[in-house]
Amino acid sequence: MALPDAGPAPLAPAPWVDERGAKIRITAVRTFLTAPHGCPHLIVRIETNDPGLYGLGCASDPQRTLAVRSVLDDYLAPLLVGRDPDDIDDIHRLLLNSAYWRGGSINGNALGGIDVALWDLKAKRLGAPLYSLFGGKVRAFAEAYTHVDGLDAAELADKVQAARERGYRHVRIQAAVPGADTYGAHGGGTDPEAVRTRRAPWDGAGYLRYVPEVLRQVRERVGDDVELLHDVHERLDPRQAREFLRRVEDARLYFVEDLLAPEDAGHFKRLHDVSPVPLAVGELFHDPAQFADLIAGGDGPDIDFARIRVPTLGGLTPARKIAVLCELRGVRLAPHGPADVSPIAQAATLAMDISSHAFGVQEAAVFKPPVHEVYPGTVTATAGGLVPHETPGHGVDFDEAAAARHPVPEPLAHDRWALLRNTDGSVQRP
Repeated sequence: MALPDAGPAPLAPAPWVDERGAKIRITAVRTFLTAPHGCPHLIVRIETNDPGLYGLGCASDPQRTLAVRSVLDDYLAPLLVGRDPDDIDDIHRLLLNSAYWRGGSINGNALGGIDVALWDLKAKRLGAPLYSLFGGKVRAFAEAYTHVDGLDAAELADKVQAARERGYRHVRIQAAVPGADTYGAHGGGTDPEAVRTRRAPWDGAGYLRYVPEVLRQVRERVGDDVELLHDVHERLDPRQAREFLRRVEDARLYFVEDLLAPEDAGHFKRLHDVSPVPLAVGELFHDPAQFADLIAGGDGPDIDFARIRVPTLGGLTPARKIAVLCELRGVRLAPHGPADVSPIAQAATLAMDISSHAFGVQEAAVFKPPVHEVYPGTVTATAGGLVPHETPGHGVDFDEAAAARHPVPEPLAHDRWALLRNTDGSVQRP
């Protein structure tokens, strides 16, 4: 059956594509905002002149959602209409260059949403699960980790044991610092409203005194048959980071995440050289070169795990290239997967996990029930692992009517959590 005419020629055609005739072409790029988990999700739908053939991507940036949507609607969508959706790498490079000033998380997330939607569309067009386009499976499932938090070692150990009973072999543990704001943990006598509005300060010295000892005690209580992880969330300076590694060595952590901020990444080599504690970083990276600098050094990698956030890095096209570099350099993948990375991005990331020899562990959000209504096919961890769909594409769909029932918060309502200060009043990285 002949396809409908795709309409006018694209603004930036590929010279090798014959624009004549009714072939598969992109006819529209639509964006949707929804918040079924509470945090904003920005979803991209790329439609074609083949009825029923579309691709879905995730461009979620919960801090600059509307800016990303504008880049998609006003700048990138017009360049896509009329294009052959098959030429993903060419489209990616063209859209990357179109901004002239390349890089940045806003452009990265916009490009990431389009890129994942194009991969989903290609796999659907071929009638294959997305992972099969990347060489097929190299493992049956992707090992996942979950999060627990508490005030002391006894509470945390109990929660780790409960996670083990649910099948998790990797558990991230976050300990609350009494009287201070602490990433990923609640309690400690700190006023919840003060934490919500960021009036509770970050106490770096208190964190160094309290948390390493709690982590060490948790290890003593739970033994060695479970992998323990911890997220510093970029809140230490290089001097504090060195001291933290010294104090947590006996906790035998699977890795420490975001020990330093991206701005301090030059210190990772020195820390990696002097400490046996594995280092994971990358959820804030928006440029593949940021990973390459840490992975491909002449003296060996400066990190042990790459925390790729597929939407922010610009999608699967650059993420898979970093995955290959990781494999060649002995670095493992530990992709970012909180609830503000939608089930669409999670499923796309899972396709990379399941097909890469570099894979280590996947962060697995536990989504609220409304999320499953908005995203039919949402993948849920079973026995501590994530299993990809066998249906064409990444396997997660998007229900527009259900999404409309969950409007996103007003700008800055969700962003407030990042407005953190130190005990002396100075601004602190979140």
